[in-house]
Amino acid sequence: MKLEQVASLVSGTLEGEGSLEIKGVRGVHDAKEGDVTFLMQNKYFDVLKKSKASAVFVREIVDVSIPQIIVAKPELAFARLVKELHPEPRPQPGIHPSAVIGNNVTLGENITLSAGVCIDDDVTIGNDVVLHANVVIGANCKIGDHCTFYPNVTLYRNSELGNHIIVHAGAVIGADGFGYTLDEKGCHYKINQFGRVVIEDFVEIGANSCIDRAAMDTTLIKAGTKIDNLVQVAHNCTVGEHSILVAQVGLAGSCKLGHHVVLAGQVGLADHVTLGNQVTVTAKSGTFRNLEDNAVVSGWPAVPTGTWKRYMATLPKLPDLARKVRELENRLGEIENSSKDR
Repeated sequence: MKLEQVASLVSGTLEGEGSLEIKGVRGVHDAKEGDVTFLMQNKYFDVLKKSKASAVFVREIVDVSIPQIIVAKPELAFARLVKELHPEPRPQPGIHPSAVIGNNVTLGENITLSAGVCIDDDVTIGNDVVLHANVVIGANCKIGDHCTFYPNVTLYRNSELGNHIIVHAGAVIGADGFGYTLDEKGCHYKINQFGRVVIEDFVEIGANSCIDRAAMDTTLIKAGTKIDNLVQVAHNCTVGEHSILVAQVGLAGSCKLGHHVVLAGQVGLADHVTLGNQVTVTAKSGTFRNLEDNAVVSGWPAVPTGTWKRYMATLPKLPDLARKVRELENRLGEIENSSKDR
């Protein structure tokens, strides 16, 4: 691909020789001749100056000798070029002889059903869907167009998925929610969960993540949300549009998240917590309280991140502070005793 074609692909402005042949994409530290890289932060400018890359995506012109493509979002331009040069492999359409298809199943065009796929009764699957090996689709499920399920994905009954959804290996969607009550003997009595899971368009779900079906209504993942590996979304939760749930996040039952919420790694939410729009909860934090729009919180229980940073700055000083308090208490006790003796 010529560099001028790269600029056209990302709708950028080219400064430099457009006839250069581009063969690959790499980060600024590893780029070599024939590669395009990108500059996101000025702290990597010195690395870029020493780079062997043939071109770079930048927000504005910088003082380097290699050609530059000016774009509003260099990382996004880089991602689009990666997709062009390294598209995700797709198996050939067709139905493997070992696939099992139930009654009243509707399959769209250009479908791939790999070895060991099992589809239960009354399932509808759209066009251009790829089900890799050993995917299991329960009864009454509906899957839209252009979806890809990687090996060993399981959809329980009544799950409904939209278009352009990616579900990675081992994920489980629609398992029954974790609901129990105590019976007369003090034993845990299971509350059957007869709701469903609905996942809207352009959602991606990471490997070995679990999204439980609702007790009676709907567990809902809204459009554009991205869920990392090993995430648990419990029954009756709603995750708003374009949210990010990073690895090992756990949502207890009936949590409600607004749009563009970011939960960093290992964040936990107690049941029935509501987060507003554009809330960020930093890694290893947790909350059992609702949070308003645009809040950025840290710690357990979560507090505004600025407050939490002051907490963290104080912690190393606590042993000295405790020692000084004891010393002051002892001195005060000595003063009180001497006053009594007079």
